[in-house]
Amino acid sequence: MEITAAVARQAGGPFTIEHLQIEAPREDEVRVRIVGAGLCHTDLIARDQAIPVPLPAVFGHEGSGVVEAVGRDVRDLKVGDHVVLSFLSCGECARCRHAEPCYCHQFIPLNFGGARGDGSSCLSHEGERVSGHFFGQSSFATYAIARARNVVKVDPAAPLELLGPLGCGFQTGAGSVMRALAARAGSSIVICGGGAVGLAAVMGAVVQGCAQIVLVEPHAARRALAMELGATHTVDPAAGDLAALLRAVLPQGTDYLFDNTGIPSVIEAALTCLAPHGVCGVVAAAKPESSITLNLTALVLAGHRVQGIVEGDADPQSLIPELVGLFQAGRFPLDRLVKTWSLAQINEAIAAQHRGECVKAVLLP
Repeated sequence: MEITAAVARQAGGPFTIEHLQIEAPREDEVRVRIVGAGLCHTDLIARDQAIPVPLPAVFGHEGSGVVEAVGRDVRDLKVGDHVVLSFLSCGECARCRHAEPCYCHQFIPLNFGGARGDGSSCLSHEGERVSGHFFGQSSFATYAIARARNVVKVDPAAPLELLGPLGCGFQTGAGSVMRALAARAGSSIVICGGGAVGLAAVMGAVVQGCAQIVLVEPHAARRALAMELGATHTVDPAAGDLAALLRAVLPQGTDYLFDNTGIPSVIEAALTCLAPHGVCGVVAAAKPESSITLNLTALVLAGHRVQGIVEGDADPQSLIPELVGLFQAGRFPLDRLVKTWSLAQINEAIAAQHRGECVKAVLLP
C-alpha cells in the first residue's frame, strides 16, 4: 500500500515528505497506523550518519498508533489495539531470556541496520529500496511495520498521540531512575541534563520518592519546568564551578547521579559529589572518542559504581503500561513536555527543538 513518510536522503539534509510503498506485514509482524511519533536526537544523528543507516531512510523510533493488520503468527495483538512502539530485541539470546531486552546480543543490527534480520526492507519508492525498520518501526510515516515483539498494548483511554515518546526518551529517563538505579525513597539524586530524558528522570525520581532531586541544566525555562515537575533544586552549570555548586546544595554528596549530557567535563565534575557507595548512571549517545577520567583510589575507597544504561534497563512490555498508568493518575505528567507538529512540519520541529523552544516534539501524521 502507499504511505506518506519523512525521508532522509542526504546526511545533514532536510527531510522530504514523499509517497512510499510499504509491504504487507509478514507472519510475525503488524501494520500500525501511526498517530504520533516523537522526535529524538538519535533520529538526527542517524540521519547525519553518526549511526550509518543506509540512505535513503525513514527514521522515527517513538511511534504510537492503532494496529490495522496482523500477521498469521501474531497472537497477543489484534486489529484496533492502541499501541506504543519501542526498540526491537531478538527474544532468544541470554539477555532477552533474562528479561533484559535492552541488552539483546542483536540490539545493534536489529535497531540500526535499516532492514529486517534477513536484510530486506518493507519500504520502497518506485522500485528504489528505502531503509526502514529503524528500531524495528521507522515511524516518521503514516504507517509502520513492526514485529509483534516490540509493540506494547496501552490503555485506549489514554491520549494515544502523546504516548510515542514512552517508547524511548521517556522510558530511558524514567526507567534509568526507576529500574536501572532503582532509586530508594528518601535518597538524593543529581540529574545532569534537562531535555526530555532528564525531565522524565525528574518525574521518575518523584515517583520513587527521592527526597532531594537536583537538576543541572543551562536553560532557565527547563530549570523552572523541572521545579514544577518536582525537582527540589536546580543548578545552572554556567554559574560557576559545577562541583562547588553541587556541594553547596548537597554537602553530604548525592546517592545517585544520572547523566544524559554525554559531556565528559560535566560527568567528571558531578562524580566528585557522589556520596560513599553512590551510583552514577550514564545514558547519553556521546561521541565515540569521548572518555572520562576516574580516580581509582576514590572509586575503590568510596565504593562508587559507574553504570552504562540502555533504554533505562527497561522491559517495555512492563514499564510502558506502568508509565501510562502513572500519567493517568497524574503522577507522570508527560504532556507537560510535549509540543506537536504535523509530520509535514518535521524540519520546523527539528529547528524549534534545537532552539530550545520545546522539550519533546511529537509529529502527527
